[in-house]
Amino acid sequence: METKTPKTNASTQRVRETLEQVANAWTLLVLDGLDGEGPTRFSKLRDRVPGITHKMLTQTLRALERDGLVTREVFPEVPPRVEYELTPMGQKLNAATCSFWTWVETYAPKVEKARASYDARTGDKTPWQRLKPRRGAA
Repeated sequence: METKTPKTNASTQRVRETLEQVANAWTLLVLDGLDGEGPTRFSKLRDRVPGITHKMLTQTLRALERDGLVTREVFPEVPPRVEYELTPMGQKLNAATCSFWTWVETYAPKVEKARASYDARTGDKTPWQRLKPRRGAA
């Protein structure tokens, strides 16, 4: 029987913080928009990620660059040209999220059907709001 190494609070915290950044919807969509395309200009990437605002794309790219998942190259031209590309680590993350992406594409209709059934049965469309801590609760 294989023994798992116990997780420390520090390693759990590190995983949680990393997941908060890399597992959000915009990050996954931006990674997908950069996948296999080589260097990509900001405007082209924005076209590949429907619904993302200029501000959100900028913030997401900065965070990905900070995490070492994307490189940013500025060309000294007029007007300035900026290109983004996945790093090898970003490519690995993108490959790792493929099975998650496939699951979402496969099961999204079933999730929507389950939600509609739940909403019809309970009349409650926002069950997570009940989980918010009450004022004064620690």
